[in-house]
Amino acid sequence: MAYCRQEGKDRIIFVTKEDHETPSSAELVADDPNDPYEEHGLILPNGDINWNCPCLGGMASGPCGEQFKSAFSCFHYSTEDVKGSDCVDQFRAMQECMQKYPDLYPQEEEDGEEKLAAPAEEAAATEATTTKEEEGSS
Repeated sequence: MAYCRQEGKDRIIFVTKEDHETPSSAELVADDPNDPYEEHGLILPNGDINWNCPCLGGMASGPCGEQFKSAFSCFHYSTEDVKGSDCVDQFRAMQECMQKYPDLYPQEEEDGEEKLAAPAEEAAATEATTTKEEEGSS
Protein backbone atom coordinates (compact mmCIF):
# COMPACT_ATOMS: atom_id res chain seq x y z
CA MET A 1 0.00 0.00 0.00
CA ALA A 2 1.46 3.36 -1.06
CA TYR A 3 1.32 6.32 1.30
CA CYS A 4 2.73 9.78 1.89
CA ARG A 5 3.32 11.52 5.20
CA GLN A 6 4.88 14.76 6.35
CA GLU A 7 7.57 14.75 9.07
CA GLY A 8 8.62 18.30 9.81
CA LYS A 9 10.02 19.79 6.61
CA ASP A 10 10.34 16.34 4.95
CA ARG A 11 7.72 14.48 2.97
CA ILE A 12 8.09 10.70 3.01
CA ILE A 13 6.59 8.78 0.09
CA PHE A 14 6.37 5.01 0.19
CA VAL A 15 5.49 3.18 -3.01
CA THR A 16 4.98 -0.47 -3.75
CA LYS A 17 6.31 -2.63 -6.59
CA GLU A 18 2.86 -2.45 -8.16
CA ASP A 19 3.02 1.38 -8.12
CA HIS A 20 6.18 1.20 -10.24
CA GLU A 21 4.68 -1.17 -12.81
CA THR A 22 2.59 1.58 -14.43
CA PRO A 23 4.41 4.16 -16.59
CA SER A 24 5.03 7.55 -15.01
CA SER A 25 2.74 10.40 -15.93
CA ALA A 26 5.23 13.03 -14.76
CA GLU A 27 5.99 15.78 -17.27
CA LEU A 28 9.55 17.04 -17.43
CA VAL A 29 10.11 20.79 -17.61
CA ALA A 30 12.81 22.00 -20.01
CA ASP A 31 15.83 23.60 -18.37
CA ASP A 32 16.03 27.38 -18.57
CA PRO A 33 19.39 28.13 -20.24
CA ASN A 34 19.49 31.53 -18.49
CA ASP A 35 18.93 30.13 -14.99
CA PRO A 36 22.02 31.29 -13.08
CA TYR A 37 21.64 28.40 -10.63
CA GLU A 38 21.96 25.71 -13.29
CA GLU A 39 25.31 24.09 -14.04
CA HIS A 40 26.97 26.25 -16.69
CA GLY A 41 30.51 27.31 -17.29
CA LEU A 42 31.96 30.75 -16.72
CA ILE A 43 29.96 32.30 -19.55
CA LEU A 44 26.20 31.69 -19.83
CA PRO A 45 24.68 30.80 -23.21
CA ASN A 46 23.49 34.41 -23.62
CA GLY A 47 27.08 35.71 -23.19
CA ASP A 48 26.67 37.02 -19.63
CA ILE A 49 29.08 36.13 -16.85
CA ASN A 50 27.92 33.27 -14.61
CA TRP A 51 28.72 34.73 -11.18
CA ASN A 52 27.68 31.39 -9.62
CA CYS A 53 30.35 29.41 -11.48
CA PRO A 54 32.45 27.37 -9.01
CA CYS A 55 35.48 28.37 -11.12
CA LEU A 56 35.28 31.85 -9.55
CA GLY A 57 35.94 30.38 -6.13
CA GLY A 58 33.32 32.57 -4.44
CA MET A 59 35.14 35.76 -5.43
CA ALA A 60 31.92 37.40 -6.62
CA SER A 61 30.36 37.11 -3.17
CA GLY A 62 33.34 37.76 -0.88
CA PRO A 63 34.18 41.04 0.85
CA CYS A 64 35.65 42.34 -2.43
CA GLY A 65 32.85 40.90 -4.56
CA GLU A 66 31.72 44.20 -6.04
CA GLN A 67 35.28 45.20 -6.96
CA PHE A 68 35.85 41.74 -8.44
CA LYS A 69 32.64 41.92 -10.50
CA SER A 70 33.56 45.37 -11.77
CA ALA A 71 37.07 44.31 -12.80
CA PHE A 72 36.04 40.98 -14.28
CA SER A 73 33.08 42.49 -16.17
CA CYS A 74 35.37 45.15 -17.61
CA PHE A 75 37.82 42.44 -18.72
CA HIS A 76 35.06 40.22 -20.15
CA TYR A 77 33.47 42.99 -22.21
CA SER A 78 36.76 44.70 -23.15
CA THR A 79 37.20 45.29 -26.88
CA GLU A 80 40.74 46.66 -26.66
CA ASP A 81 43.50 45.03 -28.75
CA VAL A 82 45.16 44.02 -25.48
CA LYS A 83 42.06 42.61 -23.78
CA GLY A 84 41.51 44.27 -20.41
CA SER A 85 44.04 47.04 -20.89
CA ASP A 86 41.19 49.50 -20.31
CA CYS A 87 40.44 47.94 -16.90
CA VAL A 88 43.52 48.93 -14.90
CA ASP A 89 41.57 51.15 -12.48
CA GLN A 90 39.03 48.40 -11.73
CA PHE A 91 41.74 45.79 -11.13
CA ARG A 92 43.68 48.24 -8.94
CA ALA A 93 40.56 48.83 -6.80
CA MET A 94 40.06 45.06 -6.50
CA GLN A 95 43.71 44.55 -5.52
CA GLU A 96 43.53 47.32 -2.91
CA CYS A 97 40.44 45.69 -1.43
CA MET A 98 42.05 42.25 -1.43
CA GLN A 99 45.10 43.59 0.42
CA LYS A 100 42.77 44.49 3.31
CA TYR A 101 41.91 40.78 3.70
CA PRO A 102 45.26 38.90 3.52
CA ASP A 103 43.81 35.77 5.15
CA LEU A 104 41.19 35.45 2.41
CA TYR A 105 43.36 36.58 -0.50
CA PRO A 106 46.99 35.40 0.03
CA GLN A 107 49.66 37.39 -1.80
CA GLU A 108 52.81 36.07 -3.46
CA GLU A 109 55.58 35.56 -0.94
CA GLU A 110 58.69 37.74 -1.17
CA ASP A 111 61.09 34.88 -1.94
CA GLY A 112 59.27 34.38 -5.23
CA GLU A 113 57.44 31.27 -4.08
CA GLU A 114 53.83 31.55 -5.07
CA LYS A 115 50.99 30.65 -2.74
CA LEU A 116 47.70 29.48 -4.19
CA ALA A 117 46.72 31.58 -7.20
CA ALA A 118 43.75 33.85 -6.65
CA PRO A 119 40.55 32.51 -8.27
CA ALA A 120 40.18 35.84 -10.08
CA GLU A 121 43.49 35.31 -11.88
CA GLU A 122 42.57 31.74 -12.78
CA ALA A 123 39.15 32.78 -14.09
CA ALA A 124 40.63 35.62 -16.16
CA ALA A 125 43.20 33.21 -17.62
CA THR A 126 40.43 30.69 -18.37
CA GLU A 127 38.35 33.35 -20.12
CA ALA A 128 41.33 34.65 -22.11
CA THR A 129 42.08 31.10 -23.30
CA THR A 130 38.40 30.51 -24.15
CA THR A 131 38.24 33.79 -26.06
CA LYS A 132 41.37 32.90 -28.08
CA GLU A 133 39.97 29.43 -28.85
CA GLU A 134 36.65 30.90 -30.00
CA GLU A 135 38.42 33.44 -32.24
CA GLY A 136 40.58 30.68 -33.71
CA SER A 137 37.60 28.45 -34.49
CA SER A 138 35.49 31.14 -36.20
